[in-house]
Amino acid sequence: MARPKPALRTTASITTAVVLLAGAALAAAPAATAAPGTVPAVTTAQGLTFHDIPGSGGITLKGNVFTPAGAAAGTKHPLIVFPTSWAMPQIEYLAQAQKLADSGYVVVSYTSRGFWLSGGRIEVAGPPDIADASAVIDWALKHTSADPDRIGMGGVSYGAGISLLAAGHDPRVKAVAALSGWADLIDSIYSGRTQHFQAAALLGGAGLVTGRPSDELTRTLKDFLGSNLDKEPEMIAWGKKRSPATYLDRINANGAAIMMGNAWGDTIFPPNQYASFYDKLTGPKRLEFRPGDHATAEATGLLGLPNDTWTSTRRWFDRYLKGERNGIDTELPVQLKSRTDKGYEGYPDWKSVGALKNRIPLDGTKKVWAGVDSGANGGTAILSNALDQFLKLPPTVSVPLLPRTFASVWQSERYATEQRIRGTSALHTTVTATKPSGTLVAYLYDVGPLGIGRLVSNAPYTFHGQTPGRPFPVDLELYSTAYDVPAGHRLALVIDTVDPLYIEHNPTGAQLTFSSPSTDPSHLSVPLREK
Repeated sequence: MARPKPALRTTASITTAVVLLAGAALAAAPAATAAPGTVPAVTTAQGLTFHDIPGSGGITLKGNVFTPAGAAAGTKHPLIVFPTSWAMPQIEYLAQAQKLADSGYVVVSYTSRGFWLSGGRIEVAGPPDIADASAVIDWALKHTSADPDRIGMGGVSYGAGISLLAAGHDPRVKAVAALSGWADLIDSIYSGRTQHFQAAALLGGAGLVTGRPSDELTRTLKDFLGSNLDKEPEMIAWGKKRSPATYLDRINANGAAIMMGNAWGDTIFPPNQYASFYDKLTGPKRLEFRPGDHATAEATGLLGLPNDTWTSTRRWFDRYLKGERNGIDTELPVQLKSRTDKGYEGYPDWKSVGALKNRIPLDGTKKVWAGVDSGANGGTAILSNALDQFLKLPPTVSVPLLPRTFASVWQSERYATEQRIRGTSALHTTVTATKPSGTLVAYLYDVGPLGIGRLVSNAPYTFHGQTPGRPFPVDLELYSTAYDVPAGHRLALVIDTVDPLYIEHNPTGAQLTFSSPSTDPSHLSVPLREK
């Protein structure tokens, strides 16, 4: 089995350090606590109080409560519960909680179990975390003016996942805003049967520094990063248990109104799995995709600055917890923002996105030596797609200079008109390997007149147990995106075998051959917006 290269560990460590420094800065704010179930020790002028909240299994969760100012005694208010993101303390949502309280909500935020000063150990949205969410609701109904018939949950990242899971286990949850979360944990960090190394290392490292990982998490992460295929079924079962998609029937039966938001370039929880889950929801629903990486679309809102994602979140709660007719339920429910344009586009459903298909043939036979990075890669987790979001600087490469010994390249004709890519590009090809295992990574580039390619999308694919020398088909969905290719540019598909984002499984000396049999031609299907 291939192991992470030292260079990959260095890249992930640098990225982890950046994230942890940001978390430490937020954690520096003081927080007073009270004994469980008692009057809070500190009440601020803004109606903010800090509490010890009993969680499931006898642990204590560190939390805070915002209440509406000037409410008449006995008045009931809609309740919103925010579990914190991975490795974040309870002050994460202060800015947004204050805005919600100012508009009439009781807002309870709590540090998820196992992190910072909350009790227990990190269970990765396991059953204890779901039980914690219900325990916090119980506590809020007993100790605040929360209305039992108007309860919502939401959050960013880890808080989003726990909120979706809670919607399938606690029918009291009537509305959810799940931002930069996951619906399928395995499809997020193990898509294409490939470990997303930087994503897993970021989560594991941040959890180790800011919390107390459970023995199960430590063991699972070790097997995952160590490429222990003998434990693959156990790892998949562990991930499915923590995936909202597993409880889809329960979520639909409970009928909560669910809004989901994510970034096109999310390197922790890629957008495909969110879109697939959204399609299967039967209750009130909304899906928003924007430029950026993991949680960067919501970040400015957490600082109290104007933010489209949080504006939609407040409108969603207002509609489904307050009953306000603000129009969000009459808008087209799928809202997309292109990485290269400032406006939003509305669609009736996900399948209407990219309704037109541009089929690019992948002719000929191309052979590459595996195990060497050609220079084409998906960048660095969090950093690269944040640069694309704020500065329009995605990962780039000189396509003419890519070494064909280590990368296969196909290019389209130059387009006479702008090509508006929307949705999920799909690769179909035939591969012949010299070894039973291997990894390939596909990249789609927007190539300008000088041959400089700007990354549009990518995705990895790993195989095991193939017969050397025997061709086999590969079907791979690239990560969904919205990108406008200018007139005069062309698209290029590049396939190589190494990317710092992923763990590769190419034995020494392995070669991969890509062919296009006449009976099963290879091609790339690129979804386009209708004119």
